[in-house]
Amino acid sequence: MFIDQAKVYVKAGKGGNGAISFRREIYIPKGGPDGGDGGRGGSVIFKADNNADTLEDFRYNPKLIAEDGRPGSGTRSSGRSGADLIVKVPLGTSVLRDGKLIADLVKNGETAVIAKGGSGGYGNAHFKSSTRQTPTIAELGEPGEEFEATLELKLIADVGLVGLPNAGKSTFLSVVSSARPKIANYPFTTLVPMLGVAKVDDHELLIADIPGLIEGASEGKGLGHDFLRHVSRTAVILHLIDVYNDDAGQAYKTIRTELKKYGDLAKKPEIIALTKCEGLSEDILALQIKSIKKHARNARIFTISSPAHQGITELLRELYTTVRDVRVLPPEDSHDARVVSPEGSQKSPRNAIDARVTPSERLPKSARNEVRTRFWEGDGGRTRASISFSGDGGRTRTPESALPTISLKPAKKHHRERYSLYPDEDE
Repeated sequence: MFIDQAKVYVKAGKGGNGAISFRREIYIPKGGPDGGDGGRGGSVIFKADNNADTLEDFRYNPKLIAEDGRPGSGTRSSGRSGADLIVKVPLGTSVLRDGKLIADLVKNGETAVIAKGGSGGYGNAHFKSSTRQTPTIAELGEPGEEFEATLELKLIADVGLVGLPNAGKSTFLSVVSSARPKIANYPFTTLVPMLGVAKVDDHELLIADIPGLIEGASEGKGLGHDFLRHVSRTAVILHLIDVYNDDAGQAYKTIRTELKKYGDLAKKPEIIALTKCEGLSEDILALQIKSIKKHARNARIFTISSPAHQGITELLRELYTTVRDVRVLPPEDSHDARVVSPEGSQKSPRNAIDARVTPSERLPKSARNEVRTRFWEGDGGRTRASISFSGDGGRTRTPESALPTISLKPAKKHHRERYSLYPDEDE
């Protein structure tokens, strides 16, 4: 059974209590406090696993509880930390708490701490002082995070198939891949999303087929509303339209209206395919294409027949080209040069600075990937700064005539040092 939604109860482990203990040995009657700290509670960690494909397990095991930390003991012995609970989830799983997204796992092996375990309490050895030499207090362990989470699975595919019921989506998927969806001559034969891998010119495309959409699907009518989320992660939408519709343009408009009402789906690249075109005259096909272009003037429209394998290869090639362009190209061409402090450094805001560089030309390949690194003056070389570009893979550089410099300004003026973007530039 395909399950793409589940509610789970998540509880991280409680921290162990600190111990109240005093050292008592022969010839050492007053050894002082030696109570150890409690152990940390285990956390609940989700891990994306490409071998999992459904949330069905969480329907039968909705409670995810991590191990508690153990209490401390004498001789300043700390308690054992609770083991983290590693939960494997399918790729594309989103975790929501009170309707807010707290984790989105899309890469194999990616992890996210969903509920953090509580800290262990201090033992009485932490509370001794010159005026309080025999403390009889210790801290209790902190409770771990505890809440109800909602899990949503959004299939990660290259191409998402959309269309009215009986538009030929399942037939198309069965022809181009090894998937075997249910096919019949009545609406809503597809009740759950299906995945298939199509091959074209030594390349592969992961295609997702969702149940047919009807007017009002974004408001909960039919089956499409429950599965529209699976289209949100696709790179390209393949809109299949039955050529035997009385008005292909109206059928196209109906689906586009529902996509616009459901988030940003309408902004995704789209390719249109008229299905069941075998044996039809060019005049009928031209009439239907003209009807569609009334609503989408620049639409890319293919005429195909899945059973006859007509136009399938050309359509798959166009899909692959579009997917490649969407997946590879960066969303924006950014030319920010960023000077950052070492990882984890939080000493002072002066350890980080941003500067904007506007390049006017591109340099030869030999000049690429140059990164200038320097140490700060006045702090013993502890803080290291680096300059690099983001957004274009470090390919863009400015010409020497417009070479910018970045002035790093620590707290004291005499510590100021100038950085250039070229290692060979004289300072």
